[in-house]
Amino acid sequence: MSQMGYSCLMAVDRERVLRDAAGLLMRKSGATMDEVARAAGISRATLNRQFAGRDALVRALEELGLAECESALERARVDDGPASDAVRRLVRALEPAAGLLAFLYSENQLFEGYGQNEGWARLDARMVALFRRGQEAGEFRIDLSPVWLSEALYGLLVSAAWAVYEGRVASKDFTSNIAELLLGGAVRRTE
Repeated sequence: MSQMGYSCLMAVDRERVLRDAAGLLMRKSGATMDEVARAAGISRATLNRQFAGRDALVRALEELGLAECESALERARVDDGPASDAVRRLVRALEPAAGLLAFLYSENQLFEGYGQNEGWARLDARMVALFRRGQEAGEFRIDLSPVWLSEALYGLLVSAAWAVYEGRVASKDFTSNIAELLLGGAVRRTE
């Protein structure tokens, strides 16, 4: 077999490894690198060639999670139409990334100090802008800050991901449960 053919057989699908790692780490956040390698169906040596250690793996998962969230924001067209409809579209678009977000949300080192990825700030700014737009349009309560509404959405996404994973909530109810609970508390009531 040629050297080129051999190296193609040995190629590792980095995104698949990351997704397999995310699936395991969502269920078992303290999993060892050996366990991650087994879950991905690769050797520990191959995993180490891709990611120098757990921190490098977590940072790669962070990049994947941020990319998925930014893509979801685009697909949801959060600047179009009523803000409440945009929130529903956003929750639906974020559903496939919810498990990964649940893991990342628990990784405090991602959100501390100077090493914080600027992608989180970009993501937060877009989410806050969505809720601010809803407030300015009179759709959402003004006594709850847009930052708080954004944080509440993150929390609900993570909680719903866990509830679906553990079989306590049907996956088909993911979007409606989150959107209706959040919007039910955020929607401005006319008196």
